[in-house]
Amino acid sequence: MRIGHGYDVHRFGPGNAVVLGGVSIPHDRALVAHSDGDVLIHAVCDALLGALGEGDIGRHFPDTDPANAGIDSRKLLRRVMQIVVSAGWELGNLDATLIAEAPRMAAHIAGMRQNLSADMGATVGQVNIKATTTETLGFAGRKEGIAAHAVVLLQIAQP
Repeated sequence: MRIGHGYDVHRFGPGNAVVLGGVSIPHDRALVAHSDGDVLIHAVCDALLGALGEGDIGRHFPDTDPANAGIDSRKLLRRVMQIVVSAGWELGNLDATLIAEAPRMAAHIAGMRQNLSADMGATVGQVNIKATTTETLGFAGRKEGIAAHAVVLLQIAQP
């Protein structure tokens, strides 16, 4: 087995929705990023790559590459999973935490779990996503942005 941890953060800017776990959530601002700003998927990609000892998302999909501008992060996750599978591994489980004061996440978590499990070739039961606030402390508490942590367990692929 291999364990990986990922972390990502993006600040808020102008817009009317945030994309988290591939789900567009109406909000009075958007996340600023070279891609779609999906901090959850970015943290998951970093966890997967970390478990493999393959660096991070920026190494594989640099923000200096125009092909990555505005890209749907679900495409990045599917490409990272190709690396995982090619190396002979599969997802054991994923546990992720979103950190934000707003928007409210509870109604959207089921959709995020569906998206991530589909993109990772896993069951919904292998994917857990939680959301929490910082009780108004720090950048997230001041509603300046959103952060995400992800931990994955990879296991040798079953034939």
